[in-house]
Amino acid sequence: MKNLVQTLWIGTVLLIASESVQAQFPTLPGSGQKPAPAIPGTSSDNTPRGNAKLTGIIVDSTTKQPVEFASIALIDTKTNKPIDGTVADEKGRFTLNKLPEGNFRLLISFVGYTNKTIARIKLNRKGDTDLGTIVLSPDVRTLKEVEVVGQASLIEEKVDRLVYNADKDITAKGGDATEVMRKVPLLTVDLDGNISLRGNSNVRVLINNKPSTIVASSVADALKQIPADMIKTVEVITSPSAKYDAEGSAGIINIITKKTTIQGFTLNVDAGAGNRGSNLGLNGNLRTGKMGFSLSGFGRANYNVIGKFANTQETFGSSGTTRTEQSADTRNHGIFGHYTLGWDYDISKNSVITASLRYGTRNNFQNQDNFLTRTITPSGYFPSLSMRNVVTKDLSGTVDANIDYTRTYKPQQELTVSAQYSRNNRNNDFTADILSNADFSTIAARQQNLNNSYNQETTLQGDYQTPIGKNQLIEFGGKGIFRQVESAFSYNYGIGTGELTTDPTRTANTLNYDQTIGAGYASYTLTTKKKYTVKAGARYEYTTIHANYSQNQPGELGGAAGQDLGIPNYGNLVPSINISKTLKGGKTIKLAYNRRLQRPGIQFLNPNVNTSNPTNITQGNPLLSPELTDNFEFSTSAYVKSVYLNVSLFARQTNNSITSVRDTATTSVGRAIRTTYQNIGKESAYGVNVFGNATLFSKWQIGGGVDAYYAYLTNNSSIYIYNATNSGWVVTGRFFSNLTLKNGWGVQGFAFMRGRRVQLQGYQGGFAFYSLGVKKDLKNKRGSFGIAGENFFNHPFTIRSESSSPIFTQNSMTSLYNAGIRVTFSYKLGKLNFDQPQRRRGRSVENDDLKAGETDNNGAVQQQQQQPAPGGNRTGGRPR
Repeated sequence: MKNLVQTLWIGTVLLIASESVQAQFPTLPGSGQKPAPAIPGTSSDNTPRGNAKLTGIIVDSTTKQPVEFASIALIDTKTNKPIDGTVADEKGRFTLNKLPEGNFRLLISFVGYTNKTIARIKLNRKGDTDLGTIVLSPDVRTLKEVEVVGQASLIEEKVDRLVYNADKDITAKGGDATEVMRKVPLLTVDLDGNISLRGNSNVRVLINNKPSTIVASSVADALKQIPADMIKTVEVITSPSAKYDAEGSAGIINIITKKTTIQGFTLNVDAGAGNRGSNLGLNGNLRTGKMGFSLSGFGRANYNVIGKFANTQETFGSSGTTRTEQSADTRNHGIFGHYTLGWDYDISKNSVITASLRYGTRNNFQNQDNFLTRTITPSGYFPSLSMRNVVTKDLSGTVDANIDYTRTYKPQQELTVSAQYSRNNRNNDFTADILSNADFSTIAARQQNLNNSYNQETTLQGDYQTPIGKNQLIEFGGKGIFRQVESAFSYNYGIGTGELTTDPTRTANTLNYDQTIGAGYASYTLTTKKKYTVKAGARYEYTTIHANYSQNQPGELGGAAGQDLGIPNYGNLVPSINISKTLKGGKTIKLAYNRRLQRPGIQFLNPNVNTSNPTNITQGNPLLSPELTDNFEFSTSAYVKSVYLNVSLFARQTNNSITSVRDTATTSVGRAIRTTYQNIGKESAYGVNVFGNATLFSKWQIGGGVDAYYAYLTNNSSIYIYNATNSGWVVTGRFFSNLTLKNGWGVQGFAFMRGRRVQLQGYQGGFAFYSLGVKKDLKNKRGSFGIAGENFFNHPFTIRSESSSPIFTQNSMTSLYNAGIRVTFSYKLGKLNFDQPQRRRGRSVENDDLKAGETDNNGAVQQQQQQPAPGGNRTGGRPR
């Protein structure tokens, strides 16, 4: 895919170079014409060839980041004709081979940058010339005291991914990654922070190309730990190549955080305060010579997050219908922290080693106050009433440590060896105070569920790539992932406010779940003269699982103490192919197919029975196997004058889908809806994505898009009470506008809407989200301050959901008081040196892996955490 863009640019850059040459030099005497351009590789190119080679690296003068796909043309000083040309790769590097000897000059250009000419380049026929680091300056021009600055697009499409430039988003200041994700095309983020890509929530999220066990635990919670101010770009990869792990059936989202690789010392201070949260972040960097250090810390406090919910459900049994009505007030508060220490060292000109240590913490508290349950049974003359107050504590800490070594032999020939260790420790407990029916204020009894768990991963990985000739690239590598998961759960009970003791009616236990994955892949890329690019590959992964309980576990999902549960090992071959062609006028068409798989995460495996809401209980299934998905995609993109437009059609088929299975059970409070998970689902989706953006008058960016797909879901169950099928359309739309004003002022607005979502047993209500912000840059852009508001006309925002089966019906309404306003401040300290060479960026571990759980409207991870009265299939891991 990368070679496709290079092929497209080569012809363009040579024509531009030729025009530039003709503009700088007079016409030929007596001819009245300028010299005709000569394009290498055509019959008119009679330039003698040699064995000289010219190399270099193109970087941005301010950020020191590579300028990928910059255009390079080599011009003969005698004829003023370009004799060869190319474009820079994703690391800003370029190579021109088989050049003749002589005197030349180099013309470098790229959109948004000032053209640069390097004169007096002398080549020997058999010599190699390395120009080192070449700096391009952003195109900033002053005309009659009116400044015109070329703006980077908020949304870009690169060879193999869609890129959202979050650092251009002024309303994100003071927020977290969830708010950034809402603005990325193709993605949908609900009000709980759960992400889906083209309607599929099986998305793998990486942070700087690295996985983390906190992401495996809960994507929504992980995003709350990442400050929006630190996000540079968000990359959406809908058709990953064989190089990526097979996990993540919908695709991969890679969050790239801001980094500095410039010489000297810098310190950024970011702060914000609002009516629902406050944050403080520090980010320091020190680089001298070949070595660099970075240290960052971020803390955020959430408060005043309030809401309400109401739930009505009916269960049908042989004795009649039981009706249950529930209502409660909710309160959430929490503290999130994120701390990272990074180090890198340039061992030599072609070798670099990088390492980092990251610690993330999450302390979230959820209260359900005045949780009233009203139940009418078939045999009861009067309704029974009960009330409880529930407190859920979700405390976790995550450590990620990694080291990467990269050796570059020549452009596109590279060896990378990586290792990573990651561990997430989590305490997820709830305590329910059961109030006396006499006055609904005295505590009559207490229930408690303690669930301590950890998820640990060790990963070793090696990758190698090398070009074959000028138009081919081969990549191959291997990887081993070693996981250990443990979930220990227990149940306590007490009378009044007395001491809590072990609940004799329920079984405490520990699940030990070890998983080992061995993988190997090969990928081949071919670019033809007719501007076709084909990238094909295959990946094979073999998974072994050993799982057991520490105590005898009753029930159909149980087993004897210490006895292996007998989960079979399995192997998967996942092919992928991407074909693209460049047409006239800069239009591109792409066709892609890939197979992906999704392993169940701890939220689906955990056998802990969660009864925080005793009429809606959940339990995981440790016997689950992975689900398999086939993805097809056709897309085209083009520039129509100043407007960029992208249209894609997609189809997705998932077999062996992990489906929530809901039935009824008898509990201490009567009939309840019970949810667990099985591999009996089948999902089909067919849809279209349309989005575009434009820059008007160099100051105003507008854009937006519409996503629509038709979903068909069935669980293929032969049991009548479980069997379900549903289908329907889901439509999502977004719009953004960004206006740059004089004297450092800027204004940005954003709006997002998703219609109701089809689920297996009903639907989840739609919602909308909008924000408006203003920012002012201080002098020399060393700092800024701003103010932003969101959902300021909604008080509250209400979501209605519904689900049903032959044995139950359920209707819920959740009200969220999420109107917010915040002020932000940012300032940068330090002395910078922009004349030092750009350091190389090594690759890293990418575990594109587990199917993670989702959170409910109160920020709780489904299955593991406290459940309010559920909306739709909200007690399930993935809405259906």
